[in-house]
Amino acid sequence: MKQYLCWRVMRMIFAALLFGLGVSVFAESINVKLVTSSGDIRFELYPDKAPATVVNFLKYIDGGHLNGGSFYRVVRLNNQEQNTIKIEVIQGGLSGVENAKAFDPIPLEPTNMTKIKHLDGTLSMARSAPNSGTSEFFVCVNAQPSLDFGGKRNPDGQGFAAFGRVIEGMDVVRRIQNMKTDTPAPGKLAYTSGQSLLESVEFISFERE
Repeated sequence: MKQYLCWRVMRMIFAALLFGLGVSVFAESINVKLVTSSGDIRFELYPDKAPATVVNFLKYIDGGHLNGGSFYRVVRLNNQEQNTIKIEVIQGGLSGVENAKAFDPIPLEPTNMTKIKHLDGTLSMARSAPNSGTSEFFVCVNAQPSLDFGGKRNPDGQGFAAFGRVIEGMDVVRRIQNMKTDTPAPGKLAYTSGQSLLESVEFISFERE
């Protein structure tokens, strides 16, 4: 009950912030377009279900912060032998870019609250600890239930904050996922070894439609 009440309060706060960004608190979705060096991807965001995450994402988009970012990591079934729980995603954002964390981290909106599952094309916020999401995000390739609340990919069991989905351009997502990645050095593999793109995919522009 306490978690639910906190969730309701957080939704009201971020609904007000959405209004400040020119988004109706009654809007079911917002469309944004990402132009990359490998093709265009269109996303549908869900401010009514994941207001905190959508507010954060729109702040990065509207401020032009994501322009010049990139997709830099891809996870396939054949490049994660070190990971017990397998997933398939492409990850992007501002990793390695100055001012990558232009805004404070946001509270985690877990899938048991938002009811947005990690399915094929789901857009979700990357994180380390809970409540640490900033500028990094990923797109699912095929259904990834281990990323939902209660899933085992993250040891804390909280899952990741899904907040949208691809509505056009999954062919681009799959093409990026299959691009060449680094070859891990012999010995003990790090968590992301073998998953860094040899040539990152640049974000040319990221805008609302």
